[in-house]
Amino acid sequence: MLWLQRKRLRAALRNSLWFVPAASMLAAVASAPAIRRFGDRMGYQFFGFGPQGARAAVGLIAAAMLSFIVFFFSVLLLTVQIASMNLSPRIISRQFQSNILKASLGLFVFTFMYGVAVLARVEDHVPELPVLVTVLLSLASIGTFLFVVEQIGKQLRPATVVARVAQEGLHAVRSVYPHPWSPGAERPPVFPRLTEPVSQSIRNDGPPGVVLALDMKRLLTLAIQNQCTIELSPQVGDYVPAQGLLGQVYGRSDPALARELPTAIALGRERTVEQDPAFAFRIIVDVAEKALSAAINDPTTGVQAIDQLQFLLQEVGERDLSTGTLCDESGQVRVIIRTPGWQDYVLLAVSEIRHYGANSIQVMRRLRGMLEYLIATLPPVRAHCLRQQLDLLNDSVERSFFDPLDRVNAGVADSQGLGGAKTHVNADGGWVPIGPRSTLE
Repeated sequence: MLWLQRKRLRAALRNSLWFVPAASMLAAVASAPAIRRFGDRMGYQFFGFGPQGARAAVGLIAAAMLSFIVFFFSVLLLTVQIASMNLSPRIISRQFQSNILKASLGLFVFTFMYGVAVLARVEDHVPELPVLVTVLLSLASIGTFLFVVEQIGKQLRPATVVARVAQEGLHAVRSVYPHPWSPGAERPPVFPRLTEPVSQSIRNDGPPGVVLALDMKRLLTLAIQNQCTIELSPQVGDYVPAQGLLGQVYGRSDPALARELPTAIALGRERTVEQDPAFAFRIIVDVAEKALSAAINDPTTGVQAIDQLQFLLQEVGERDLSTGTLCDESGQVRVIIRTPGWQDYVLLAVSEIRHYGANSIQVMRRLRGMLEYLIATLPPVRAHCLRQQLDLLNDSVERSFFDPLDRVNAGVADSQGLGGAKTHVNADGGWVPIGPRSTLE
């Protein structure tokens, strides 16, 4: 099976809600006869139900479970809709990827189908063990429902959402940029000047979509086999229209390459974090922007988003970002790939939040705290972009706050937005260090 086919299959299984419930239905129908035969051999009496009592109990459980499933989906969709309005629409699909959610739905559907299968076999003889299993499954379903409702409520909190996205972004950063930064190791992404003319331009013959991931090994193998250099036009996260340019080939040209190259590029409707760390930044920034909008006006959520952005920027800043080329064993460049640089990540993480949070003292202080912390802890080569953003932050503070004391307060670095500053602004507008014996006493 090709890499692209495997990826699409994994994505379908990860994003779909129907696979686990469908498997549960088959499992319930298949297990019902086996449990019934095993119970007949045991011959135990558990509840002592008569045929009418067993049919009433099992029928009530089966009917209740069907209503239970409908109610569960209604609660889920309503909760996700409210969260997407207050946070970001890009978190909707992430909630349906939850393994807890899929397992709970599988249990509910299994209980319903198993109850129907047992009900069909309750005649003159009462199958004691199947009735017991139905009752136990109903109790487990009730407990699971309460647990899942609690988990959904926790997972849709702003702090939890941005923290989970940041963790996914961390894995993506370490995957895309596997080598730590070291002095002299990283160079600006200067691509080699190809002296040979373009021998072939490969376009997207399929439907349009966003580049989700690249099969690096396949790309390098194709370039080596065809004795050419492949330059990909879009980077991961870019939108490619129908007949859009996928790449250009330098050197030897082979018509088969036009069919094989698209199999190493996965396109989809929406970006994913798998090979796109910038999308994790994008989701967190979107949550912050929504919180800082006039309709919601929740700067504390914006500060929580900045906490996670600082965490990701710290990781990116400590990585070797010069990963734009793939070479063969002789060191010759075979594949050229566009990847975001340090300036791209800093601009993405800071600029829009600075713009939308310009009137919030809390956001201004937290952004300054993040920038000053990163300048102090990251390698010096990273400081230039951060200082640029710090200068822009100073300009925003000067424009947004007319009261001199507010302007001074907004210019203090604070790890909590408000409440975590290492300095205090006195009545004269001066900064006083806060120590064991503060002037606040």
